[in-house]
Amino acid sequence: MSSTWGDIPAWAYESAQALMQALKVVDPVTYAHCCRVGEMSRKLARDAGLNEYEQKLAEFAGLFHDIGKMGVSQSIIAKPGKLDDNELAIMKSHPVLSEEIVQPLARHKFFKEILPGIRGHHERVDGTGYPDKILGDEIPVLARIILVVDTYDAMSQTRAYRKGLPNEVVYEELKRCSGTQFDSQLVKIFLQAHPDWQNQDVDQDTHHLLIKKIA
Repeated sequence: MSSTWGDIPAWAYESAQALMQALKVVDPVTYAHCCRVGEMSRKLARDAGLNEYEQKLAEFAGLFHDIGKMGVSQSIIAKPGKLDDNELAIMKSHPVLSEEIVQPLARHKFFKEILPGIRGHHERVDGTGYPDKILGDEIPVLARIILVVDTYDAMSQTRAYRKGLPNEVVYEELKRCSGTQFDSQLVKIFLQAHPDWQNQDVDQDTHHLLIKKIA
C-alpha cells in the first residue's frame, strides 16, 4: 500500500454506489454491515496514524469486504444453525469473490490498492486464516484493520443464529484473541478509541458514500 498521498478517482463514489445498490437488493443485512465496517475501518485507520488517503483506502476496502456474499446462497448466509463443512467452504469463498467483483475497477490505482485488504480480511496473524494463510506483517494493514472492526460488528449485531453481544463481551473477545487472530496493536488502538466514535461527526465524504440513501 502506498504511504503517500494518492488520487481518488472522481467516479469512485458512483461506482461504489452502483455495487452497493446491488448488494442492498440481494442482502440488505450484509449491505448495512458493510456500511458500518467501511466507516469504522476509516476511523481505525485514522486513529492508527494512517494519512487521509490511506484512511479512504481503508474505508472503501471495508465497504466492499463482504460484497462477494452476493455469490453465496442466502440459505447459507442466514442459516440459523451451524454451517456444515460444505457450507463453510462456500462461505469462506467470499473474500475471493469480493476481490473478483471489485477487480474490474482496479484499472485505477486507488481500487488496485484496496484489493489486498478485501482479499485478506479473514487472514489471522498466527497464519491460520483464509484464503492464503499468510501471517503477521505479511497481512496487508488494511486487512488487519478490517478484521478487527468486522469482528466487532459481527459480534455486536443480532444475527439469525444469535443475539448481538454487549460491547464489554466483544471487547474481551478481541483482547483474548489479540496476537493470534488480531494485530495486537490495532486491538489496543480500537479498544481505546471505539467508545468515543459514536460521539464523532461523520465527515462529508463518508456521509456522501455511506449515509446517503441509495434508493
